Amino acid sequence: MTGRSAPAVLSPSLRVWLGVIAALAALVVVVLGVLYADDSRPGLVDARIWAAVDGVGSPWRYVALATDFLGEPLGAATLVVAAVAGCLRLRSPRAAVLVVAGAGLTVGTTKLIKPLVGRTIHGDGNLSYPSGHTAFLTAFALVVALLATGRLGLGRTAGTSLVLAAALVAGAAMGWAQVALGAHYPTDVLGGWCTALAVTPAIAWLVDRMADWLVGQRR
Repeated sequence: MTGRSAPAVLSPSLRVWLGVIAALAALVVVVLGVLYADDSRPGLVDARIWAAVDGVGSPWRYVALATDFLGEPLGAATLVVAAVAGCLRLRSPRAAVLVVAGAGLTVGTTKLIKPLVGRTIHGDGNLSYPSGHTAFLTAFALVVALLATGRLGLGRTAGTSLVLAAALVAGAAMGWAQVALGAHYPTDVLGGWCTALAVTPAIAWLVDRMADWLVGQRR
């Protein structure tokens, strides 16, 4: 089932607030990118947070590794396939498209930004800003939360709260894992989180517009 009979993935009640949040998040991504362009050292905030989190021992290291796996190709693909299957089972084709497009384009955006910023870590040339792992899991959580908001019929306040809470939990979990494993600076994680907040709502809006256009073409 497609078209207007299918619910929008970006509820009208959330569009304005998520649009504002997306714009602010995009600004943060740009500002951090400028501040750390062509840098290879942690900033002051990075150093303080990294000193407290980096190099955790067991069992927390295993938790960090398990969380990190969710952002690796196999782990990410497993999450996406499971989510798409769930969306189709719930007769939500728009959400299924958003799972793939939202996560894929968010990660793609981080890959485009990395060489533009040129920030590296560990002195081995690995581009670190923004964190793709953090961007992926945050985007995935945003899509799931948007689907839940529509299914539950939540209003603007409750829906926005759910979406932001999901993004915060997912971003914090993956961000902690990346910093604890020494894969990213904390500001890389923040950049990845904000990239997801900036890109995913825009993709959701585009998915709705394209679906509505396709329905109009069939009439």
